[in-house]
Order: sequence, then structure tokens, then C-alpha cells
Amino acid sequence: VPPEKIQTKKIWQHVHCDSCYSRRCRARVEVGVSCAIASCRLLCGAVFHLCKEEDHLLLCPNVRVPCLNAEYGCPVQLPRSSQGSHLQVCPASLVSCSMEWNRWPANDACSLPNTELFENLLRERQQEGCLDLAMALKDQDALFHSMKMKKLFPELIQSVEEEEREERRLEEERRKEKERKKKALLEKEAPMLSQEEREAIARGSEVDAGLLENYNAWERMFSMEMGGCREAAAGRGRGRGTGKNMGTLNEEDETESCAGAAASSSSACSASSSCLNGRPRKKNFVYGKLEPMKIITVRTFKVPTSFTARQGRIRNPGFYKRENKGVDTSDLGVAPGDMPVWEEVQASLLCSLERERRGNLIAESITSDSLLTDQGTQTYRFLSAPFRRNTSLADLTAGKPLELHLQLQVESVTSRHNKASSAFTFLCGHTFQRSEYGKHFKNIHSDIQMGVNGWFEQRCPLAYLGCTYSQRRFQPSAYEATVNFNKELGCFSLHPKAPSFQSAGGQSGGREDSLSSLPYEVLCHVASFLDSLSLSQLALVSRLMRQVCSSLLQERGMVTLCWEKTSSSHGPARWRATRKVWQFSSLFSPVDSWSFTDVPSISEHLKVCPYNEIESKTGKIRLPRVLEEIQTNKSCKGPSLVTLFQEKRIMM
Repeated sequence: VPPEKIQTKKIWQHVHCDSCYSRRCRARVEVGVSCAIASCRLLCGAVFHLCKEEDHLLLCPNVRVPCLNAEYGCPVQLPRSSQGSHLQVCPASLVSCSMEWNRWPANDACSLPNTELFENLLRERQQEGCLDLAMALKDQDALFHSMKMKKLFPELIQSVEEEEREERRLEEERRKEKERKKKALLEKEAPMLSQEEREAIARGSEVDAGLLENYNAWERMFSMEMGGCREAAAGRGRGRGTGKNMGTLNEEDETESCAGAAASSSSACSASSSCLNGRPRKKNFVYGKLEPMKIITVRTFKVPTSFTARQGRIRNPGFYKRENKGVDTSDLGVAPGDMPVWEEVQASLLCSLERERRGNLIAESITSDSLLTDQGTQTYRFLSAPFRRNTSLADLTAGKPLELHLQLQVESVTSRHNKASSAFTFLCGHTFQRSEYGKHFKNIHSDIQMGVNGWFEQRCPLAYLGCTYSQRRFQPSAYEATVNFNKELGCFSLHPKAPSFQSAGGQSGGREDSLSSLPYEVLCHVASFLDSLSLSQLALVSRLMRQVCSSLLQERGMVTLCWEKTSSSHGPARWRATRKVWQFSSLFSPVDSWSFTDVPSISEHLKVCPYNEIESKTGKIRLPRVLEEIQTNKSCKGPSLVTLFQEKRIMM
């Protein structure tokens, strides 16, 4: 409560009103005792004494107050009673999807490498993108950007001194080049002046003669001439006599003046002051009759000789005789030029999984306790080494042909999943409004992503041989649409199949934008029927469409705070919110149910599949037969098939 309100409450404090809560109070109005009964001006139905009106406004459900997420960017002012229901559609009440899934490396030891299939898919991906391939490439790109060479191969990273030296060298070259160009430009504009001409110009510019003389003295003192030392000595004398800042103190003079001070304590004049050209110097502190003391170290602890520690074999590093020996690559017996060259992607994936499995790298030192330290070395040779400090695996593969290093299959993560396995974990991370999160999880993760492997999208059974045929089996029940993957946004999108528009002349399409010619109010009404993903794409069409979509931001969009790291010389770096960012989510129109599409069965494809080689068998095959007739018995105690095999009454 503000101070002025507290003061007002003390002035209007009444003895009767403080303890009266009756709506039918009929107490007489008296100054300082009680006041009249009044009802809420906002028509909430509350009845109270007039002096409690200010307190009631703090609880009145009809008072318009800011949203609970006002500090996070929500600009809505609403009644206090609607704050709870507003959180369901609040643009600042957001949910970040925490769905996780796993992918195994393509060359995993537990699976067969589909090298031919991956090559064919990447070769044909320009025709029509597959959902599983697009998702795998997106996850691979995110994985490569997260892998830093500094963490995986710290021994192959350029040192800070080398990078700084290289940056200083480039900066020095740029500075010299700039000075050279400036000097060349000055030489073209005016001829070079001699020292006498510059001094004449200085005298003509009414410069102080004393300053000019000092400047000339300093110039001769620091020049490479023979008389530089003599000029320095003369300048020191002038500086001592005139009091200017050109004099220096000679070490020989100081030594001669203080030579008798330490020899005898009786020489008070020599010990108290030293003469420099007849002038006393500042007094120096001189010890009196002090002699050096002999320092004796006393050790009161005596090492016991009767105690002998028991030799342990596990925790005692001195039990076994060890020899410290430095080894390097030359001990392998292989020349550095003959060592195999590692491929950056395969080595990075191997080391990353090794860190996840073991918790550390092979070449990383581990200290189990204060006595034992495990040290290991691993030799890597890369053509692109040494790496810079901020180099990632994506930077190294930027100019290379695209390859797929992850499996197409996706495995869901459960609460019992063991993270210490040779699989990479990926996070959805998309942000939605609280009311949109349930629709996103059902359509994207439950229906599409977890059903891509053979259900939502079905591949040829001979895909392991290299066949790239696949078909999408489902579409929304209400209308015809196809599901695609947007690699720029990293999300799924729904594209309805609409008939092509035919103009009056019979020509389809046309370059004239007929949509922009509609009134602004009509465009806003049409845009209100679009989903969030369509609105985000429509805003990129033109400035007019951007204004139309901006009018729906507070109702359909999301607001987040943009944080920036600021550094200060007075303290540590801090994060602060610089601005508010409004945007639309990546949710497409919710699909309540799916239906099968009208596509032929996969068996029809197998009839023309180039990888389906039919092998016809013409030879006879011997079938098993019974040696003798077995009399059937109606009872249940007849001979069984196991008994017949045991008695060798069946031969092949």
C-alpha cells in the first residue's frame, strides 16, 4: 500500500467500523466512531462502511488490474475475477515442449549399415522430401552444431596465444597499410619539410621558446647521434638547477652520499642526510646498533620408528615398482606421415558417445582419489587440424557433400531410459501457448512422429537393399491434405489440396495479386480463420499482410522477453531483458481424426520394385514322412510328435 493511502487510512479510522462486518449495520453516524454504509461503485455486490472503500478496492473482483504475466510482456488489462481464466489464452503464459527422442548412429555395431539406402535418399531428396529423412537431417544438423571441437579434441585446438598473435599480426598489417597510404597521400599533397623548416614554422606560430628548447633537447637526447649521452647529462644538470622535469638522479651520486651512513652509527650527519651538490636529501631510516640474529629451528615432533604400515595392493601406489616414462607417437613405430587420417564426423561421434558411455574420454585424465590417477593418450590426425576455439562439427562439414550419419528410425524416451547408452537424445523445444500445447503434442508427437516408422509413412520392405519408395497412408478425415516437414522452421506443416484457381479468360493464376485489393477489414477477418503457422508465413508476403497479421498478435500470438548479456567493468556480467518479441507458434490446424488415403497397397509396388528379384524353385523338395502307419486312438494317450521324434519313427 502506498504511504499516502496508509495515512488516509489512519485519518479515517473509526472505532466501530474496525470491528463491524454486518451488511445491515444501523449504527448512528458519529465523528470518529462510525460512518455510513455504502455499496461498491463497481457493482460487485459488496456492502461496507464508507471508510473501508479503499481497502475493498484491493479485493474487488470488478477492478481492472494488469495480467499476472505483465512483467513478462502481457499488455492486457482485465477484471480481477478473470485473471485465472485469462491464463489459458495469455500470450505470455507459454509452454516449452519437453518431448525427447533417441537416434542411433548410422554405423552402429548392433544394426546393419544402410549405406546404399542413405545414398539413394540423399540423391533423390530434391524430388519429394520424406518425413523420416527430413527429421533425421534436422536432428543431425542440430547435433553437429552442438559438438564443439574444443571439448572433444582439446589437444588439437589452437592456443589462445597463437590466435591472439595471429590477430595482432593481422591488425599490425592493417595499421601499417593504413599509415603507408596516409603517408603516400601526404607526400602527394605537400613536399617533405626539413628539421630547420619545422622549427621555423614553430617559431612563426608564436610557440614558447622554452618549450621549443626543451623539445629540441629531448629530440637530440633520444636520437641515434654520438652526442646523445652528453646531451642527457647536460639536460640533467639543467633540470636540477631550474627545477624542470628534465633532471634525473644519478645512482653514483646517491651511492657516494650514503657511503658513510652504514659504516658507523656515530656519523650522524652522514646517517641522517646525504649531500647532493651541497643540498641535503631526504632523511633515510638507518638501523642503529643491530646485529643479525641466528635463527634456530626447533622440531618437537619425532617420527616413530616402531610403527610399520601394512602394505596394500590396491590403494598403495608404492606397492608395485613403477617407472615414469614419457611416450609419444614415435614409440608406435609408425612415421607421422604414415599414420591413418581420421574422418572428423566419425571420430567426433565416437568420442561423443564415448564420453556419454564412460563419462570421460580415453585421452582424459581421471583421478579416482588423492593417490591414484589414470592417464591415457589417444592419437588423432585430421586434415583440418588445428581447430579454432569456437569451431563446431557443423563448420567442418559445411563445404562437404551431404551425408546421413544417423538412423532414420526414432525411438521414444521413457522415464526408465538409461541415458548412459550409445544413442543421441534430441529435444523438441518449440514454444506454444498453454491452450495450444495439447494439440501440438497429439498431432505432432503422438500421431505423426511416433508413427513415421512404418505406420504413418510406409517404406518398401526392400528398403534395406536401397529402395527409396515410400507412401503416406493417412490424411485428415475432414479434408484432403498432405503432411510435410518445414526444414527452415524445424516443424511439420499441413498443406490442403485445393483446386487450382482458373481466371475468367481460362488462364490459371496470373501475376495480379487479387487478395491485396480487398479492404483491410476483410483481410483481417479472413486472416482470423488461419492457424498460427499460416499466420507466421503470411506475414512474410508483403507489408500489408504483415500489418494484417500484426493485428492478431495479442489474440493469437506469443510474447517473450529477449535477454542480452551485458558486461560491466564494476562487476560481473549480467543478463537483462532488452525488448519484447511477438511471434506466432508453429502449430497447424488441429486434426481430430485421421483416415486412410486412397493409395495402392505396398504389394503393388513389389511387383515392379527393381530390388525385388524373384527366384523360382524348380527342383523337388523332400518332405518329412512317417515310417509306418500309426493306428489312431480315440484316447488322449496316443503318441505325440515329440515321442515320434524320440523313437526315430520320422525320417527326412
